Amino acid sequence: MDTQVHPAPPGTEHILTPGAVAFVVALHHRFEGRRQELLEIRRDRRDALVHGAKMRFLPETSAVRTQDWTVAQPPSDLIDRRVEITGPVDAKMMINALNSGADVFMADLEDATSPTWENVVTGQANMVEAQHGTLQLDTEAKSYRLNADRATLVVRPRGWHLTEKHFVVDGTPISASLFDAGLYLYHGGRAAIEAGSGPYFYLPKLESHLEARLWNDVFTFAQAELGIPYGTVRATVLIETIWAAHEMDEILFELRDHASGLNAGRWDYIFSVIKAFRHDPNFVLPDRSQVGMTVPFMRAYTDLMVQTCHRRRAYAIGGMAAFIPNRNNPDVTAQALEKVATDKRREAQQGCEGTWVAHPDLVEVARREFDQVMGDAHDQLARPVTFSVREGDLTDVRIEGGTVTEAGVRTNISVGVRYLAAWLGGQGAAAIDDLMEDAATAEISRSQIWQWVHHGVRTDDGSVITEERVRRLIDEECGLLDIPHLDDARKVFEDVALGDHFPDFLTLPAYELID
Repeated sequence: MDTQVHPAPPGTEHILTPGAVAFVVALHHRFEGRRQELLEIRRDRRDALVHGAKMRFLPETSAVRTQDWTVAQPPSDLIDRRVEITGPVDAKMMINALNSGADVFMADLEDATSPTWENVVTGQANMVEAQHGTLQLDTEAKSYRLNADRATLVVRPRGWHLTEKHFVVDGTPISASLFDAGLYLYHGGRAAIEAGSGPYFYLPKLESHLEARLWNDVFTFAQAELGIPYGTVRATVLIETIWAAHEMDEILFELRDHASGLNAGRWDYIFSVIKAFRHDPNFVLPDRSQVGMTVPFMRAYTDLMVQTCHRRRAYAIGGMAAFIPNRNNPDVTAQALEKVATDKRREAQQGCEGTWVAHPDLVEVARREFDQVMGDAHDQLARPVTFSVREGDLTDVRIEGGTVTEAGVRTNISVGVRYLAAWLGGQGAAAIDDLMEDAATAEISRSQIWQWVHHGVRTDDGSVITEERVRRLIDEECGLLDIPHLDDARKVFEDVALGDHFPDFLTLPAYELID
């Protein structure tokens, strides 16, 4: 066996210990073959859809959907989840999030973290220190310390499609999912148990219940290997692909001893719909700003999530409103707070147990809306579900009055390029034009450009969106920018938005450019 591991960043040698490395290698040997098989199934399903297959609920799993069963009861520190804050794993962001007053902090190793080696390994060290209560940071301007009363830590590892190029086993880069989850289970999971909590996860980008089964087997194996009681690991699954939306029951069933709920990962979900149906002119979406949570296909998928969760005694967690306060502009802040309040009010009334925010200033805004609906209750599981979602509702992408505008094209270009520049510079979550942007919103930006050019869509002034027109607009938008990594960001954006081939994820080619 030949294992090559990049040197640990300074101060993190206690993370890449021989025992931790051996445990992660064991995960690789046991599960890498199945991961590759599941990625091949992904490719086959996508190809079939392009060639006329229909998106549908699986007939072979109908018994799972019709039978009565429930997931495990939540542990004590996941009983109340009405406000969850998310963010990257650097020390400052983690301390602020854990101290924010939110019930849960999702430490995001995926869409909100640029996966430099320093970021991912230092993030693991930060999460261990957070569980011990010792995470701190001193800068010239301020000292950051953890409060005694802080949010429950939940970790989002990277998705099954990603690899960690700095950890190579027998010539093969290890799965980023197994690397992230394995290291956290080995160090942070034990620390969490010692702190009276547990190793809790958010699972991203799943496309099938078979992928959920793989995660469940990873948890079962890891608990046995590490001497952690079975069922101690808990997982909330992000429903952020159109495929997963058709298998919610099945996903919860596979993880039922470890499941805590489902989350509406709305921005990745929009991207997934565009990606899955990108060759079909009937699925062309208008400007991103017009694709809200009340349009038919978005409302249907969140309704189905609540319906499924409540039947299975799992929590339904709402999605992220991208609006953030601007402390230098009171008018922008007031508008952001009102938009977030409206969004969270809708989710609470829909039946969700909780929701996401991206900024500490939004915690109380969200809490107020959920308190008004839920009162002192921890959940809404007993609330009758008065809606029913049919199979075709999930692909009803009609948006009354939806249009594509040149401003929308320009926004997609500007956001996509600026986000990629930040990502290449090591920053995975970036405040752009008073919105919190991460990899998911950059994916929408580039996939819409690809879709509009591919189908010759016209903007509202009647002019066709051609590759030449987009390249001219890229010239103009990039001419307004003076930021690091601009040339590389522009090249990646042009490749993923205008190439004949549609990469599954823009982070795949971008990852080749970071250390």
